[in-house]
Amino acid sequence: MPYLERDGDVFVLHLGDRDAEATDNRFHPDRLAAIGALLDEVEAHDGPAALVTAATGKFWSNGLDTDWVFANLAELPGYLDTVHDLYVRILTFPAATVAAVQGHAFGAGAMLALAHDFRVMRADRGFWCLPEVQLNMPFTVGMSALVRSRLPIQTAVEAITTGRRFGGTDAVASGIVEQTVDGDAVLAAAVERAAALTGTRGKNLTTIKRGLHAPLIAALEIRTDASNFVFG
Repeated sequence: MPYLERDGDVFVLHLGDRDAEATDNRFHPDRLAAIGALLDEVEAHDGPAALVTAATGKFWSNGLDTDWVFANLAELPGYLDTVHDLYVRILTFPAATVAAVQGHAFGAGAMLALAHDFRVMRADRGFWCLPEVQLNMPFTVGMSALVRSRLPIQTAVEAITTGRRFGGTDAVASGIVEQTVDGDAVLAAAVERAAALTGTRGKNLTTIKRGLHAPLIAALEIRTDASNFVFG
């Protein structure tokens, strides 16, 4: 399950399992619940703070847990709404958020990176990608809005309609991430960026973010049903 570490006033939320590098950090409902509990813990901290979301190994996050989805298709709308709720929580988090993308970020995992305030990506390994078009999978109303809102429009068009895999250098040039670093320095660079913003933590920051992202939040809060999402 995901776990927390701390570097000064920066909380590091690891998406993967402690001491396990092989996990692809898909959004199983249990993992989503664990992430939510860890975010509760960070929010309960009193004092300056910032959040970095990190992972180890080959993957940052491969997004939706498709094994669980195909075994529980009747629960898919509610499951997608839970993913949307995580995006809203990160978008409005009362502290600066930085995604430390050291490996592949695909699908809903790539969108989770977009929900953060800032992104640092490894330059020499890993891709950011929305493969849904190649998998014949639709986007929800909220997911489409997230990509459209958080990316330059032509980058959004290319990412959604072609499934292009963006490496670190191309991701910076395309406006997907703000910074790349070589080798294993992603986490350190993300923590450094976050540490400079710990003083912004507080309810006022959430108010500012809610105003900034108001149309996107409204789209993500539209509940998923047959009127707006058809799968399979």
